[in-house]
Amino acid sequence: MPFIDVTLAQGRSDEQIRALIHELTAAAQRAVGAPAANIRVVVREVPPTHFAAGDVTIAERAATSANDAPSNSQDPAVR
Repeated sequence: MPFIDVTLAQGRSDEQIRALIHELTAAAQRAVGAPAANIRVVVREVPPTHFAAGDVTIAERAATSANDAPSNSQDPAVR
């Protein structure tokens, strides 16, 4: 019985999570020939402050990206 455990940062819609479950189930069926009824999928969502890569949380990375975004200001001194 395949057991697929996925951890994601929060922020996806219910429809996206459902699509992920569907695709993972189909992939397990193709890869190992398991019947869908025997495949288990668990999706865990964690806050962006609790998920990090390279000692930088997703929340920190998003804040840094937002600060680095180009300004729409017409004042060249602000850019």
